[in-house]
Amino acid sequence: MLIKNIHIDGKEMANDIRITDGKFTEIGENLNAGPGEELVDGTDCMLLPPMIESHVHLDTCLTAGDPAWNMSGTLFEGIECWAKRKEKLSKEDVKERARRALRMQAANGVQYVRTHVDITDPTLTALEAMTELREEVKDFMTIQIVAFPQEGILSYPNGKELLVKAVEMGADCVGAIPHFEFTREYGVESVNFALELAAKYDRLVDVHCDEIDDEASRGLETVACRALELGLFDKVTASHTTAMHSYNNAYVNRLMRLLKMSRINFVSNPLVNTHLQGRCDTYPKRRGVTRVKELLAEGLNVSFGHDDVFDPWYPLGTGNPRDVVFLGLHVCQMMGYEEILDSYKLVTYNAARTLHLGDSYGIREGNDADCIILNAKNFYQALNEKSSVLYSYKKGKLLYRETPAKGELLFS
Repeated sequence: MLIKNIHIDGKEMANDIRITDGKFTEIGENLNAGPGEELVDGTDCMLLPPMIESHVHLDTCLTAGDPAWNMSGTLFEGIECWAKRKEKLSKEDVKERARRALRMQAANGVQYVRTHVDITDPTLTALEAMTELREEVKDFMTIQIVAFPQEGILSYPNGKELLVKAVEMGADCVGAIPHFEFTREYGVESVNFALELAAKYDRLVDVHCDEIDDEASRGLETVACRALELGLFDKVTASHTTAMHSYNNAYVNRLMRLLKMSRINFVSNPLVNTHLQGRCDTYPKRRGVTRVKELLAEGLNVSFGHDDVFDPWYPLGTGNPRDVVFLGLHVCQMMGYEEILDSYKLVTYNAARTLHLGDSYGIREGNDADCIILNAKNFYQALNEKSSVLYSYKKGKLLYRETPAKGELLFS
């Protein structure tokens, strides 16, 4: 297959790219199609590597209002609602909902998903379901599973044992939630336990870290310190870190040194963070999104995630990373032209670093031909015009295609 005249990674100059036997084999100008070779016209379109969902909860998706709606809109009522919903979980239930959500994501150009799966359940039903589904969907979606202790490691009965069992069952990443533990001391111990477990089993780490408006919530410094001391570095991700929005600047100035030394990743979830945070405020109401712009300026890796799709924490959601980036740029005040042009990296290349995908990800000769074609020359246009994904390919195989809709104004 030869894709002609396309803007690779939104570059101003268009190029041609050849796919042979599921690999990118040639990138250049004025490439000629061989006999019988499929030809795709990429004029005025953009070629990107697949979108990456770096933070979502597939086990909870599509459950909003069942059995109760989160009326306060707070994180903590969401956890209470989910605790009730967990009582009727089955593997079939989890897999059916997660598969529907994955199809929504695939239609939006997503081919990689990191999902946090609640393991504060003595039966580990959701984890078992998701490990099975990971294998079942591997031809169109690569899934990383985080063993996520929603109700705590120290604060939930047998929490440590459940986390160890989850890792042994095949979880790719070890999770923690220090700000939800009963005490600060429990929070610190939970982080120590989680990162030491990851080091022992050679797993990645993704911690729900300081997802609260309390500026005294300082789990991030513990996560970064232990990542540095254990030599885990960029195998570790701190998700949310919304308390950092409320940290005083003197503390952040000191903290940045440790963060840079640790080289950990960050995931911000603008849709859900702006919805859940600031709920205890009158006015002014905090946005509750971590310091994305400042972290990027310091050379730290940040990606964006959807987090929740129609569940107790977020009553909306389409699984489209474009929506996340669109809101995130507004909330983080990253509306400079170059910032908007480059914002696709928050759900592609930066997210690939978060998932630790290495050099196998990206548009380069020799890599698997995993890519999407957007109906826009660059990402500024894609965001502004809400451009759709026209094609999604995995190893050169077409997974999804869309015919652009055309509207007609009936007045002059």
